[in-house]
Amino acid sequence: MPLERKDKINLVIITCFAIGLGAVLTPLGEPLSTIAISKLQGPPYNAGFFFLFEKLALYVIPGVLALGVLGVLFTGKATKQECVTMVEDTETLRDVGARAAKVYVFVMALLLLGAGMKIIIDKYFTAIPSEVLYWVNMLSAILDNATLTAAEIAPSLTIGQITAALMGLLIAGGMLVPGNIPNIIAANKLGITSKEWARLGVPVGLVLMLVYFVWIFYIPFGPLAG
Repeated sequence: MPLERKDKINLVIITCFAIGLGAVLTPLGEPLSTIAISKLQGPPYNAGFFFLFEKLALYVIPGVLALGVLGVLFTGKATKQECVTMVEDTETLRDVGARAAKVYVFVMALLLLGAGMKIIIDKYFTAIPSEVLYWVNMLSAILDNATLTAAEIAPSLTIGQITAALMGLLIAGGMLVPGNIPNIIAANKLGITSKEWARLGVPVGLVLMLVYFVWIFYIPFGPLAG
């Protein structure tokens, strides 16, 4: 990519925000969505393949488009450099299979964690207002959002609480490197430090958190409108 390092990092961070948001729309997208669907399959939600799409697309798709525009603005102002040919790492089918197995084990472990947390969720989390769940999930910036999904989401929560919790997790997950799997992979591949990521990730994440807070809780449409 013919960009200076700073511009390349900025573009990657914005891209990871968009990936983190968009991947939630189906259970194939990321561990967070897989775990959420698995935990909500029974009554009262009986969540199917498109459950999260139906509940979150209203918020997610405009956000992904807005991040795309932001990425274009960043690259439009960026200083171009000559293209440099780089040797890419080659992966075998065994490598791909090993990675898939690790993800499977990771998701299974989180589902077991969620099952163990059910009593706590039913007793305490159901009493937490949606607004509080939204902001508390800024913890996703430093903890993988799939782990927090396993620990928080349960059928005993209202759809408003589920929506608020998931949106908080999705947005905050892009703020720092540990927040989401795409962040970790991109930072590792490009050698992006935590400080470099936070320089743009934190302000972008905070702005998105504020914008979505107003949108989710005060704009008169959507599951939390009121």
